[in-house]
Amino acid sequence: MLRTAVLAFALSLGVATVQAQTATPADTSDFSQQIAQWRATRLAGLTAPNGWLSLIGLDWLQEGANRVGSAADNDIVLKAGPAHLGVVTLAKGGALHIALDKDSGATVDGKAVHEADLVDDMHAGDAGPSVVAFGNASFLVIERDGRKALRVKDSDAETRKHFAGLDYYPADPSWRIVADWVPFDPPHELEIGSVLGTINKEKVPGKAVFHRDGHTYELMPIQEEPDTLFFVLADRTSGRETYGAARFLYADLPKDGKVVLDFNRAYNPPCAFTPYATCPLAPPENRMDLAVTAGEKKYRGGH
Repeated sequence: MLRTAVLAFALSLGVATVQAQTATPADTSDFSQQIAQWRATRLAGLTAPNGWLSLIGLDWLQEGANRVGSAADNDIVLKAGPAHLGVVTLAKGGALHIALDKDSGATVDGKAVHEADLVDDMHAGDAGPSVVAFGNASFLVIERDGRKALRVKDSDAETRKHFAGLDYYPADPSWRIVADWVPFDPPHELEIGSVLGTINKEKVPGKAVFHRDGHTYELMPIQEEPDTLFFVLADRTSGRETYGAARFLYADLPKDGKVVLDFNRAYNPPCAFTPYATCPLAPPENRMDLAVTAGEKKYRGGH
């Protein structure tokens, strides 16, 4: 599932998902402070040593043995690490195993072992996927649309060392919108594409309906976590002032038939910063004929 994939990798990197901490009427006077705090949290997660800016590779595994290392004679050539790290074997049924080179100095889940089974992000559960670490770099295995790949990160990644910062529209309380919540029973199905060209069918529990400048707009979230709604959206600023593929927005669950959409907390997906992420695209249902001049702008250091 799409949300599972996003959350699984975020957790595997130790990066918390950015959720909408909805303000109540009692604390609306602290709006600017709350937005500033949210932005600080967002920046800290993005720029962490194991955050999205640390990605340096997305390498798809072939069935059978895959020799991995930084030397050119490997099947998968890493941008960091020992010349010959080891061999990752992908069985026909999807099982994963790694045999490390005796001189690699690598560990699996913090343990110095010669070989071990690996767990990818879709089958990891609360423990998270297996992490193979070597120096300042590491990788884990992700599964997307039935295929498995090494997601490689390095705290010394150029994208992290030369991060250009985040730009935002001015915080504007008028973009903190209380929308009507229209539940779907049973849930609807929404097709969401990705930058990989895949299409995921997601369950949609309802839609948020709001009004702006005399017009009515609708947004459909997915919900694979019990306590939040996750919107993948685009608008008339997309591809101009904001990232073209989509922006993300989290919201708390509806209460009394209302859901708060704080577009000041709309932010760029990882694909705005690195070519090694597997981000969703805004579905047609969430592409609004409205200029949402709030939240995070296009990354000026974009790849």
